[in-house]
Amino acid sequence: MDNKTIAAFIAKQKVAFICSVDGEGFPNVKAMLMPRKIEGLRCFYFSTNTSSMRVKQYLENPNASIYFYHKGLVKYTGVMLKGKMEVLTNQETKDMIWRKGDTMFYKGGVTDPDYCVLRFTAESGRYYCDLKTENFEIE
Repeated sequence: MDNKTIAAFIAKQKVAFICSVDGEGFPNVKAMLMPRKIEGLRCFYFSTNTSSMRVKQYLENPNASIYFYHKGLVKYTGVMLKGKMEVLTNQETKDMIWRKGDTMFYKGGVTDPDYCVLRFTAESGRYYCDLKTENFEIE
């Protein structure tokens, strides 16, 4: 599967699952709204609370994966990307993905100290469809 087709598939999804590693080495999975910004298959930007458990885990261990899927009537398609997650608190990045309705979650607005950005940078991926899997490199 080529990167362009995989990127188009991801862009159509409404939910992303992000995975972190806890202090005991176990994977932790969380459903999130789709990334606020996507740069090809390389970088994905999510908004979250600075005070969240997930932020603490990524600061301690940046190893991460994100997963996107679609279940049709008879066909299941999924894409897993492995890479690193960074926690960004600089104002330029926060401004870049801020949306008007975000004040519902971050009462202090775009400068709220409890608002930060997770930037996932993919290193490799795995594509699943019709009981077949294939690894792919990020171009």
